[in-house]
Amino acid sequence: MRDPGRKSLAQLENLCKQLYETTDTTTRLQAEKALVEFTNSPDCLSKCQLLLERGSSSYSQLLAATCLTKLVSRTNNPLPLEQRIDIRNYVLNYLATRPKLATFVTQALIQLYARITKLGWFDCQKDDYVFRNAITDVTRFLQDSVEYCVIGVTILSQLTNEINQVSATAFLIEADTTHPLTKHRKIASSFRDSSLFDIFTLSCNLLKQASGKNLNLNDESQHGLLMQLLKLTHNCLNFDFIGTSTDESSDDLCTVQIPTSWRSAFLDSSTLQLFFDLYHSIPPSFSPLVLSCLVQIASVRRSLFNNAERAKFLSHLVDGVKRILENPQSLSDPNNYHEFCRLLARLKSNYQLGELVKVENYPEVIRLIANFTVTSLQHWEFAPNSVHYLLSLWQRLAASVPYVKATEPHMLETYTPEVTKAYITSRLESVHIILRDGLEDPLEDTGLVQQQLDQLSTIGRCEYEKTCALLVQLFDQSAQSYQELLQSASASPMDIAVQEGRLTWLVYIIGAVIGGRVSFASTDEQDAMDGELVCRVLQLMNLTDSRLAQAGNEKLELAMLSFFEQFRKIYIGDQVQKSSKLYRRLSEVLGLNDETMVLSVFIGKIITNLKYWGRCEPITSKTLQLLNDLSIGYSSVRKLVKLSAVQFMLNNHTERMKISMSSSCCRSQQRLRPWPRCLALTVSTSKRQRSQRLQFDVSSPNGILLFRETSKMITMYGNRILTLGEVPKDQVYALKLKGISICFSMLKAALSGSYVNFGVFRLYGDDALDNALQTFIKLLLSIPHSDLLDYPKLSQSYYSLLEVLTQDHMNFIASLEPHVIMYILSSISEGLTALDTMVCTGCCSCLDHIVTYLFKQLSRSTKKRTTPLNQESDRFLHIMQQHPEMIQQMLSTVLNIIIFEDCRNQWSMSRPLLGLILLNEKYFSDLRNSIVNSQPPEKQQAMHLCFENLMEGIERNLLTKNRDRFTQNLSAFRREVNDSMKNSTYGVNSNDMMS
Repeated sequence: MRDPGRKSLAQLENLCKQLYETTDTTTRLQAEKALVEFTNSPDCLSKCQLLLERGSSSYSQLLAATCLTKLVSRTNNPLPLEQRIDIRNYVLNYLATRPKLATFVTQALIQLYARITKLGWFDCQKDDYVFRNAITDVTRFLQDSVEYCVIGVTILSQLTNEINQVSATAFLIEADTTHPLTKHRKIASSFRDSSLFDIFTLSCNLLKQASGKNLNLNDESQHGLLMQLLKLTHNCLNFDFIGTSTDESSDDLCTVQIPTSWRSAFLDSSTLQLFFDLYHSIPPSFSPLVLSCLVQIASVRRSLFNNAERAKFLSHLVDGVKRILENPQSLSDPNNYHEFCRLLARLKSNYQLGELVKVENYPEVIRLIANFTVTSLQHWEFAPNSVHYLLSLWQRLAASVPYVKATEPHMLETYTPEVTKAYITSRLESVHIILRDGLEDPLEDTGLVQQQLDQLSTIGRCEYEKTCALLVQLFDQSAQSYQELLQSASASPMDIAVQEGRLTWLVYIIGAVIGGRVSFASTDEQDAMDGELVCRVLQLMNLTDSRLAQAGNEKLELAMLSFFEQFRKIYIGDQVQKSSKLYRRLSEVLGLNDETMVLSVFIGKIITNLKYWGRCEPITSKTLQLLNDLSIGYSSVRKLVKLSAVQFMLNNHTERMKISMSSSCCRSQQRLRPWPRCLALTVSTSKRQRSQRLQFDVSSPNGILLFRETSKMITMYGNRILTLGEVPKDQVYALKLKGISICFSMLKAALSGSYVNFGVFRLYGDDALDNALQTFIKLLLSIPHSDLLDYPKLSQSYYSLLEVLTQDHMNFIASLEPHVIMYILSSISEGLTALDTMVCTGCCSCLDHIVTYLFKQLSRSTKKRTTPLNQESDRFLHIMQQHPEMIQQMLSTVLNIIIFEDCRNQWSMSRPLLGLILLNEKYFSDLRNSIVNSQPPEKQQAMHLCFENLMEGIERNLLTKNRDRFTQNLSAFRREVNDSMKNSTYGVNSNDMMS
């Protein structure tokens, strides 16, 4: 290695010190800039080794480890295999000879080892996979002192995590190809099959040894060893075994897909017992990780066991839970409590009620769980985020009651009402304390409230008579107190606020339990109970609405809207039985004799809210959403339009609302927020044309008039939003992209609604269609490519609209400027690899329409013809001939997906592929040769034959019969290629042909 000299080394160390220690921002930025230059310098590798060998500070060692990680991760000009092996060996020796390194240096070096190992997993040297010997690599550490043992376990833990992590390295692997995730999954699968079980077994054995000895947890090194062993075990159990990349936010539905080869570990009850014993024998600070491991173990897939084995496993699991509930001291730690709540939720998410009731100690366990839940709900201020898991458990238990066939008693009729009562009363009791002490109000978090209410809706319908009686009693008490306070001149604002808070909770809960009717077969008596609750809420609404000119409560109004939404879902619409006892009760108490009269109450509330709450965005938004939802059902729409209030609103308020909203767009970005809701109502109308619910007479101009209005709204909104200028990243969706997405949905619905002949517009010189399409282009060009795929709703609305445009308005697409055409083609190219199947399928359809159009125009241009190509077609052909790489890239992408990916929409992929091949026959031939030559020599002939069979019997046209034959050939081609490539690690770089 070339010695850069001590002066150069001292300069680097000084820069590290400035980067990590200085408080001066300018100095730090200058140091950071200089170190970035150092990372990119040709002699970075040699200097990194010098820093590790001679560096006098931990910061210089950290810099060296970080730089080396970047060097081994780069894909352009990668390090040779021998050099990477040398770095791996150097790191292991460095860690083995320097046990007293700073923790962050050790961690950075272990990260470097893990990265080299993952990226080199398939690298061979003399038929030996040189980076697959992790357990051998760490053996010397595990056989040494506790400090070294910690390093060895941490290496395995970090390696397991690194290989499991999609985001960390997926795009470092084959970053110059279109599909890095495929290679990531191959590495993860190979690691799972060859190493992971051995690592898990080793970890459990070391834990057993550690628990067998009396660990001195005052000794920091032994403390660290136990922590790292638990992390390693958890990483093994948390591995993405089948490539589903489960989002942690969907925690309650998670099943751990343990491989069948691991069965022995889970049939052995000592594995489960190990973690329960550890929980009781170690300090509470370690317990959360132990419980996290138990959560994963409790979630192993059902099919790992037969029925008898599963019953035995569940019995051990329930016994362990019972023991924790009987000795709950450690649960006073919030982290332990949270993980234990997760463990309880898994009891029902992974096992059936019929299996649980057969466990020997079930009666005692369900009693203990019920008491634990009631106590938890009563202490609402403690670990509020954990309540979700307890409610999830009871929701699933309650939902199972109608289906359980076991003869053993489930006892839920005893305990479920206790849980319901504890939730309701604890929320009401919290109101006074929150207001008195100025605490954070749970009602502020509407998302969390809605989640809990969804769970309560099922729990509360179990033994519904008790739930309803409790709600009636509590509501009557609060409503009476509230009315008395309002009539009293000396009532304190605090007392009024407390009653309004209690009523807010009650209105939310009543809405929820009415919505829960969908989960159970309801009786006439229960419908009558719903009627009792609805009457009370509507009477309260009359009272609060009468006071809006003086005062109103935003949270209570939002609760009312939530109630209306649940009521609408259950009791308004085409499928509702109008003889329901609920309507009888409404008629008796409030004089609301039928659905039309109830709808008039809804509309009255909507008008009242728009009148008094126009400046409150949450209420306005949910009010307009309610109006939108009401307009979906056919029968309710027919009744709505006959209401005088609706006629008045349509005739007098719609235009004023549009004008005020659009002018407010100019005044302030924040005022743009109501627009998407207003636009959403128009989308609802447009969608009804698609489903043929709006039909016009053949001579009626209403379709044209409706499209004109839609075009005006899109154009007006589009022009407003284009004047916004720079929008902060965290607000870009709410202020800009959401409205654009709705515009795209509106235009798509209008263009595909089959209610207007679009040729009429050009024939009569009407620019409504042109204006809408040009606005679409302007809005599209204002969106960065990355945003099109980053926001799912925007993706779906854009690609759906593009599908309609390429199918029915290809002449418009062909007339666009070259840079716009390239933007659209690029968006299709990127969408082909989207994880969202809907987006990917839409892109295939768009590409098929474009390719078919191109092929037809090209065929016409090469034939003798009496009429020349129109100007748009001619220019479009010219653009595509100027930029063949775009279509070629998409051919390569589609072919790669079909050959190398788990292609879930093969039929859709096949449709554009034939046209792409016919347009690029020379390129396809080169691409085919490249793929064939990338295979091992003994498989090249088989691959060549696969391609021959693919094109067998295919003619040079895009007629339906020819396309169908190609699709059939492609299915056979994919099967044959997969058979040929099994156990082969060879692939093709889809960009090789681009250079």
